[in-house]
Amino acid sequence: MISFIRIDDRMIHGQTCTRWAIEYPCTGLVAVNDKAATNSVLKAAYTNAIPDKKTFVWTLAAWQEKKAKVLASKDQYFLITKDPIDMAKVLLDQPFDPGIKTIIVGPCNDRPGAIKLGNNQSIIPEEAAAFEKLMAAGYEIEFALVKETAIGNWKKFRGQFGYN
Repeated sequence: MISFIRIDDRMIHGQTCTRWAIEYPCTGLVAVNDKAATNSVLKAAYTNAIPDKKTFVWTLAAWQEKKAKVLASKDQYFLITKDPIDMAKVLLDQPFDPGIKTIIVGPCNDRPGAIKLGNNQSIIPEEAAAFEKLMAAGYEIEFALVKETAIGNWKKFRGQFGYN
């Protein structure tokens, strides 16, 4: 089963598990990202980042093949993508109902063309479009590096990207 959904440009790191596992039970992590899953160095770094959790790094195609097993599992998994574009693909383009409707957005680094929403949370227009798709599908999108430093819901920021 899925216990937590997160978008985090670092994908898997200690903060994801140690802090968020207090709020949401977790026995394993599934990160979905084509680049990380097909790069042996990145994949090894992610799968070894949290030694006491089952950790998988899959391509979008592998996710499509395995998602039913994850959902049916008694284990509680965090579902993580690097960006909202991949999350929209995971949840909407390859239809998947995780049983929860909240997505927590963590670090999104500053980069050219990005609008800064808060500390280490900057979004480019293509990502804003993905957030709009997710919101239209009924997902609540919360921006929080950790729960205590949440800066708000997507509804608060969408006007900065021309959405009303």
